[in-house]
Amino acid sequence: MTFARIALLLPLAFSISTLAQSRLPEGPLVIRDFTLQFNPAGTFSLSGAGWPTMTGTFAITGGDVTLQMAVVDQDCAGAGRYSFSIAGPQVSFRVVTDTCTPRRMILDNSNWLPRGVVAPRAERRITHTAGTATTPLPKPAAAAGAWPSFRGREAAGVADGQNLPDTWNPATGANILWRTPIAGLAHSSPIVWGDLVFVTSAISGKGGATFKPGLYGDGDASEDRSSHRWMLSAIDKRSGKVRWERTAAQGQPLNLRHIKSTYASASPVTDGRVVVAWFGSQGVYAYDLKGTLRWKVDLGRVDMGAYDIPSYEWGPASSPIIWNGMVIVQCDTQADSFLLALNAETGETVWQTTRDELPSWGTPTVVTTPAGPELITNASNFVRGYDPRTGRELWKLGGSSKITAPTPIFGGGLHIVASGRAPERPVFAVRPGARGDLTLAKGEDHSAQVAWSKTGRGSYMPTPLAYRGVLYVLANNGVLDAYDLSTGKEIYRQRLPLVGSGYSASPVAADGKLYLANEDGEMLVIEAGPVFKLVATNTIGESLMATPALSEGVMYVRALATLFAIGGR
Repeated sequence: MTFARIALLLPLAFSISTLAQSRLPEGPLVIRDFTLQFNPAGTFSLSGAGWPTMTGTFAITGGDVTLQMAVVDQDCAGAGRYSFSIAGPQVSFRVVTDTCTPRRMILDNSNWLPRGVVAPRAERRITHTAGTATTPLPKPAAAAGAWPSFRGREAAGVADGQNLPDTWNPATGANILWRTPIAGLAHSSPIVWGDLVFVTSAISGKGGATFKPGLYGDGDASEDRSSHRWMLSAIDKRSGKVRWERTAAQGQPLNLRHIKSTYASASPVTDGRVVVAWFGSQGVYAYDLKGTLRWKVDLGRVDMGAYDIPSYEWGPASSPIIWNGMVIVQCDTQADSFLLALNAETGETVWQTTRDELPSWGTPTVVTTPAGPELITNASNFVRGYDPRTGRELWKLGGSSKITAPTPIFGGGLHIVASGRAPERPVFAVRPGARGDLTLAKGEDHSAQVAWSKTGRGSYMPTPLAYRGVLYVLANNGVLDAYDLSTGKEIYRQRLPLVGSGYSASPVAADGKLYLANEDGEMLVIEAGPVFKLVATNTIGESLMATPALSEGVMYVRALATLFAIGGR
């Protein structure tokens, strides 16, 4: 065939291709629980679990489709216009203009497949890089007063023997031992080992990065895509002076974040030899306690977001933990979910376990039980128990919320796991040593393996607190529930006197008192026990999303821009 003949055929081939691309499939297209149908008569329907069904007419102009609703409210009276593209079986939509919020939420940046077609899963590459250290790791520093991970050892959130003051005042300095400015934005909680407090942060290149506090349901991602620096800082816990700071990563964020979250929402963890920080798609970084980089691991891009609308990306928040010389990471994403155990000294993979899960944000917990060590994870499809030595699944329990953020805890000989998205909002109390599928039959609230459970009472963000035989469950809206830990019997239900923007930080306890911080920076001191009693209310003067750390008579509070040390003098 001559070049001239090819040149004559090219416009024809292009026009045929364009024609094929301008026709939307007639068969149903699906994303999770959503179904989108275009009919030859020029009508469409869009439906999904928990969403109103949308019907109307459509018209195609070139590579755009215009949708007009048949029955509309005021916000959806106008037409929505979307560009679309077809690659094999996949149909993708991008908004051109649309003032109808629910329609735009579902369709913008969406990728649809015919019913029964499964998108190929890209292989995840996990790469390990050695650090700059040239000497072996030293022995661990003294563990006295350690608060080594999110909510302390085994995420319990309890440290008696602190003798903390009931009141403090940053404005007057009363019972404020020191305060240290922390640059950037983070919801990660401080941890403590030896004489050091460790905090992480993400510093935006735009400066003045913000988040949106409050009780709301918006799923939007932040617009801040500027170059960031991801930082780990070590602060002297006696003086508040910065011992060292390290930039773990620098560049444009590789994952988005929710407008209420940050690019550093996962808390660091330490075993007294290494301190490890996970910055989502930017990687996992391990330093010794002198600030020397020991290793880093790139997990690839991690995409966590809305369970029903995968285009809504919210970013990670699950924190790493260290157990028996292994760093364990729970990485539940839109495409592939897994547990990963890394050698804490070298960063090399010890084991990896695939999970059939939706995105989740809870931190895993390992506890030593009479039945042996158990690794517990909270997620949407199942709460699961694993053997932490091998990553082998031991049991699973269905009935969770579609969005799970609280961390599993262990108290009174029971694993306590909660999640707070309606309608499920469960609280489960699981006996250690269980095996197999523990999912309760419809109408049942306990079994041989599940000591008790509740629906409609789980917390959305705060992790529950088991203390002196009572389980405290704090809801975002400021409702505090107290249950008998062994039976689940309700002791009291109390609306807190200060709610404000709501509660995201998890409660902690010491010496018969509970400490509950709301997002506006007000911390309530509550007397532990069967009767609700407010002891004191204190204002830190900044937004407060992180959970406090307790160590040797001092409470370390990470607020919006400051790390506070609170204690008696």
